[in-house]
Parts: sequence; structure tokens; C-alpha cells
Amino acid sequence: MNIGILGGSFNPIHIGHCILANYISQFVPSIDEVWLCVSPQNPLKGSADPTYDNHRLEMAKLAIASCRNLKVCDIEFSLPRPSYSIDTLNRLKADYPDHQFRMIVGSDNWVNFHKWKDYQTILKDFGLLVYPRPGYPIVPDENLGNVEFIDAPQFEISSTFIRKAIQSGSDVRFLLPDSVRHYITQNQLYLNDYGYNQQK
Repeated sequence: MNIGILGGSFNPIHIGHCILANYISQFVPSIDEVWLCVSPQNPLKGSADPTYDNHRLEMAKLAIASCRNLKVCDIEFSLPRPSYSIDTLNRLKADYPDHQFRMIVGSDNWVNFHKWKDYQTILKDFGLLVYPRPGYPIVPDENLGNVEFIDAPQFEISSTFIRKAIQSGSDVRFLLPDSVRHYITQNQLYLNDYGYNQQK
């Protein structure tokens, strides 16, 4: 099976993530499934509390619960930190030898892909799917093998914007899957800069 790996903190997962993952799983012939690989929280970017990491995992699972071609992967939680994409891909290859894995990156990351650790090995052994990001037009390079440029929908939306909107009391009902929005409300997430209600 051909698996696309879409990595990120998903803090929180939003409709842009879901639409992108679903689009690739449905309309990119070279991919059978997309796995959302949730990354451990960077201590420099917020809470490193493992309970909070579990919240992000749970929200990702809720968001794609009804999508048969999408899965959530927590493999990076068991890898040494910092976790690099090549380490994630090598571990997935070892754990699932019957699958073929390809990394999914936005065109903003593609611009600096040559700076990634062992980027040439990623290209040679796994390959990339590159989707467009606002402000970073895709210019396909026909000389690069194992790189596929796709015309996926673009969204001007970010998890950072959503967190700030929730903290300010704004209505985000159309930016998140309903199950995720209810989970955030139920668990009082994103009420402050720390990420969740520390009094709980």
C-alpha cells in the first residue's frame, strides 16, 4: 500500500488539515492512504506536558474518525528528540515493510527542503508529494525524480490563528470539525498561552 505521511503538531487539527489529507487520499492516484503523523510538542513552543500531547492525538483521531483512507500515527512519540523526518520514515519502513511511504510537504517547506537532514536519502528512498501553499507558487523541476507536485486546495488558515481566536472568545465553528470543537470546549483547551486550563 502507498502511504502519504503528513506530519505536524496539529495544535489543533483544523479543516485545512482535513481537507488536504482527504484530497490527497481521494484524488492523488499514487496514494492509497494518508497518515497524519502527530509530532511531540516542542517545549520551546508551549507545554511539554504529555497529557497535552495526548489531547492533540485525540483531536486528530476525532477529526478523521469517519474517513476510511485517513489514519493517525503517533510513532514520533517513541522516537528520540528532536525527531527528524528521515528517522520517522526509516522507523515506519521497519515497522511496516509491506507499505511504501512518501512524505507530504507544502511548497513553503519545499523551498528549504535541501536543508533537511538527509534530504537526498528521503528523495531516493521515499519520495515527496508537494502541495501548494499561499505565497509559495510551485515551480516543478522535471529533473527531480521521486517528487510529485499536486494541485491541492489552498487555505489561509493556521492552528496559531485558531488558538488565538479561541483564547479571545471568537466563534470558530466553521474552522474546526465539530467533534474537535466540542472536545476543545469540553477539556477547556487553548484558554491561555500555556494551552489548557492549568486548574483542571
